[in-house]
Amino acid sequence: MENPAPDSPPPAEAALRGPEPVFTADFTSTRQWVAGRSWAYPNGGPINPGDNKLDYLVSDPAYSRSGTFRATRRPDGRWNTGLLTTEGSEEAFTVRTGDVLEARVRLPYEIGAWPAIWTWRDGDQEIDVFEYHPDNPDLLELSNHVRGGGFYHRDPAIRPGAWIDLRVEFGRRSVVWWVNGKQVFADRQGVGRGWHAYLIVNLSVCAGRYHPPPTPRTTEMSYEVQRLVVLRPPAVLEAVDEEAEEDADGGAPEPEA
Repeated sequence: MENPAPDSPPPAEAALRGPEPVFTADFTSTRQWVAGRSWAYPNGGPINPGDNKLDYLVSDPAYSRSGTFRATRRPDGRWNTGLLTTEGSEEAFTVRTGDVLEARVRLPYEIGAWPAIWTWRDGDQEIDVFEYHPDNPDLLELSNHVRGGGFYHRDPAIRPGAWIDLRVEFGRRSVVWWVNGKQVFADRQGVGRGWHAYLIVNLSVCAGRYHPPPTPRTTEMSYEVQRLVVLRPPAVLEAVDEEAEEDADGGAPEPEA
């Protein structure tokens, strides 16, 4: 029987290791986040009317870098809006199959506000950690657009101005959502084995097709993300480390003749 290497954790200890933080959002960081641009929008933005949005993405740090995502009315009828994404950033962090995302958010009050935390890559790979519309004050929208599946979660604790704790496990066979510490939906679809995608945090503004637009008297709106962390299980960490080593070596070694 071989002895484990001196620096290897005992088998029992390794089995007990839980998910480890691999990404803690620092919205001020230009290494982590790009502001005001996303390929989830046509040509990277700044507008996306085809998705029923009045957004005009801006890189102004006042709209996103504090963790308070803001929108303000423009003279042309659109809204300057805050968006941050890891796509195109120096770190280029991606969420992977098996990861767990945790976030704490304060929901907006204003009709027409459309806050969301979601994922995106190469025109797809979208999982909505949450979407919210204050005209449905007690409802969160939870969606898997990768393989289909979604759920409207209603709860009196969900309301304009409320703080909400979110947790999502991006499982291979099932994406699972928790709200305020309670499991509320498992889609039994999952994301598949090799899924990975960038993070997007933003505040959009509804144009009126599916949800009412802002009232004429509304000139600004906001929601807050107090905390956003991604945890990664040991098995996924090891797989990522192996990929990094192969990339550093120029790929897997050629077999000997």
